[in-house]
Amino acid sequence: MFRKIRGFRDIYGEEIGYWRKIEEVIYSLSESFGYSEYKMPVLEKAEVFDRGIGSTTDIVEKEMFAFEDRNGDLLALRPEGTAGVVRGVVENKLYAGSGVKKYYYYGPMFRRERPQKGRYRQFYQYGVEAFGSASPIVDAEVIQLLCTFFDKCGIGEFLRLEINSIGCPECRPGYKNKLIEYFSKYENELCEDCKRRLSTNPLRILDCKVPGCKKVASDAPVMIDYLCSECRKHFDSVKYYLEISGINYDVNPFMVRGLDYYVRTAFEMITDKFEANSTVGAGGRYDGLVKQLGGPDYPGIGFAVGIDRLVNLIKEAGLTYEETLDIFLVMFPETVDAGLKLLKSLRDENWGVDMDFELGSMKSQMKKANRSQASYVVIVGEEELGKNAVTLKNMTDGEQQLVLLDELKNILSQKL
Repeated sequence: MFRKIRGFRDIYGEEIGYWRKIEEVIYSLSESFGYSEYKMPVLEKAEVFDRGIGSTTDIVEKEMFAFEDRNGDLLALRPEGTAGVVRGVVENKLYAGSGVKKYYYYGPMFRRERPQKGRYRQFYQYGVEAFGSASPIVDAEVIQLLCTFFDKCGIGEFLRLEINSIGCPECRPGYKNKLIEYFSKYENELCEDCKRRLSTNPLRILDCKVPGCKKVASDAPVMIDYLCSECRKHFDSVKYYLEISGINYDVNPFMVRGLDYYVRTAFEMITDKFEANSTVGAGGRYDGLVKQLGGPDYPGIGFAVGIDRLVNLIKEAGLTYEETLDIFLVMFPETVDAGLKLLKSLRDENWGVDMDFELGSMKSQMKKANRSQASYVVIVGEEELGKNAVTLKNMTDGEQQLVLLDELKNILSQKL
């Protein structure tokens, strides 16, 4: 017997109801905000992520599924979505023309990290990317979309928004020097990864979850104290536009995000419904990334949401999103011809309709109808057909009525 690979999983049965609900929100909400869908490959040249995400990040150093193909090219399964979309923007010259270009994506990502609750080696992300404007109004809109998404999924009340500004290439070098100066005094108290980060990317020390490193970082200098005038003005404007949009937030000066491409605005949606505080969705501005991957100087901002973790949160919040069937059609050997014609006719109306293919007894079929959780049962019996009718049963209250075939669809349209 074959077994699935560690860190991968099957999703089926009752679990699908949660995923279907979230997917419906993704498609309808994204497009209501003016975003169009973008489908990118799951396999890219590893350099896309090496240059886009950063060679010193944990994702590239430790977690990426990378391998050589037969031609000797180093390829990688996508560990996140932004770098792939940006590669597509550059390759397809989507930066041409005026106006903000807005895209959303949804699909599997891959990281070879230690499997744990809510984390898998194949996981799913929903993300959006907005290109072509450095306006803080765009930042506020992207954050508003993220908050609205969680509200539509029914769990907005369990989350809080944290924001920060992580500066730009003008002001960040001076801040990095301050961090190196500070952490060098406590180098012996840092974990091995953070000792290495001290010389490669000291901002990542602020994001370390090791208790000793967190304790040292608690008194470290913070970026918002070293922002240049333009970054400070931009951050103040983002906060202003969030406030007039009615979006509550907390400023977290220690937030840095885990990817190298972020500048200025960074944000996270945090929940304490799990065993420890957990990030369910996050993003930020990445104005230099398009240029870094071979395109023009073209600003961008976006976010990504971990759907696997979101499903767990929805369950812990006690919400249920079960897939339901509209109609269960009961027919018998002597009425199967008329029953199958009716089955197709009802499905042509886009109703969910199922049947018992064994054409069992009435009792047997009604048991299957109950298990199907159908809203209504339509019974095609000989006696009913003799009157050019069927029996319609409401499975919620048990009420049933004889309905003429010519009137069945109109009645169902009012009920479903």
